[in-house]
Amino acid sequence: MNLSRNRRTDTASKVIPVPPQIVYLAIINPDSLIQWLPPEGMSGKIDTYDCREGGAYKMTLTYELDELILGKTSYNTDVAEGTFLELVPNQRIVQSVNFNSEDPAFSGEMIQKWILEDVLGGTNVTIICENVPEGIRKEDHDTGLKSTLENLAAFTEKL
Repeated sequence: MNLSRNRRTDTASKVIPVPPQIVYLAIINPDSLIQWLPPEGMSGKIDTYDCREGGAYKMTLTYELDELILGKTSYNTDVAEGTFLELVPNQRIVQSVNFNSEDPAFSGEMIQKWILEDVLGGTNVTIICENVPEGIRKEDHDTGLKSTLENLAAFTEKL
């Protein structure tokens, strides 16, 4: 049975009023990345980060809310491991993402693409997540992607 055909693609875009070079550096630098990547209500930690094609990373996101939120890995955490598949400076980052989870609803490889387009007024940043695990509710993912883009905009506008 091919579970991947039941998987979906989620996307979000935002024009950020800075050049693509600034956005690209904010994504590939682990110290910058962890400051803006976690969606609202979460914090993050980079465990490993080797930003080169074929390089791997591992990061832990923790829910900081007072209410109990079941994470993909533990009661309040999501641990993701990935590999950088393609790095095109100032244009595109493609990575494979796997969540550490015992729940099969979160298993499998998700492909995440960051597309940076130089547009009038800044950079149009598009995140495309292909083969999204069925355990990630679309509404939650859409909210998280939008929050991440808002965080990226706020971070880069201060640079």
